[in-house]
Amino acid sequence: MQTMIEDLLKFSRVTTRGEKFKPTNFEKLLSDVSLDLKTIIEENNAIITHDPLPTVMADESQMKQLFQNLITNAIKFHKDKSPQVHLSAEDKNKEWVFSVADNGIGIDPKYADRIFEVFKRLHTRRKYSGTGIGLAISRKIVERHGGHIWVDSKPGEGSTFYFTIPKGGS
Repeated sequence: MQTMIEDLLKFSRVTTRGEKFKPTNFEKLLSDVSLDLKTIIEENNAIITHDPLPTVMADESQMKQLFQNLITNAIKFHKDKSPQVHLSAEDKNKEWVFSVADNGIGIDPKYADRIFEVFKRLHTRRKYSGTGIGLAISRKIVERHGGHIWVDSKPGEGSTFYFTIPKGGS
């Protein structure tokens, strides 16, 4: 119950306690997140790779939370083999399109929108831990930055989460 309350506070604070956007080096951000997640990465023999990542106008602490949520989910929802997570960013005219791809269990496309709702879970807590609010927080962070988030996935083949961040901030 305590974790659920803490997660609700995180959710509500995305818009009320956000920091000013400043140049945020996503290479460094990923390095910091990987260090923060070192234990879960090692325990699951996860492999995190990435293409070159840009510097973008953003709320650095919220982008860190976003990366933590997406990478943690990619590691948590894995099959019997070691999780592989790959991050990339593509320069698309007026925005950056980031992707976080994994080789996990995947998501049935019919749930692609529901997973971004508060407390929506597709699996029991016994099977996969968590409160079901991480992706809702992620969506709120991306929307605060003027972008959007979505998933492309096939059950049993993994998922790719995409999010956009406008160039120069929202």
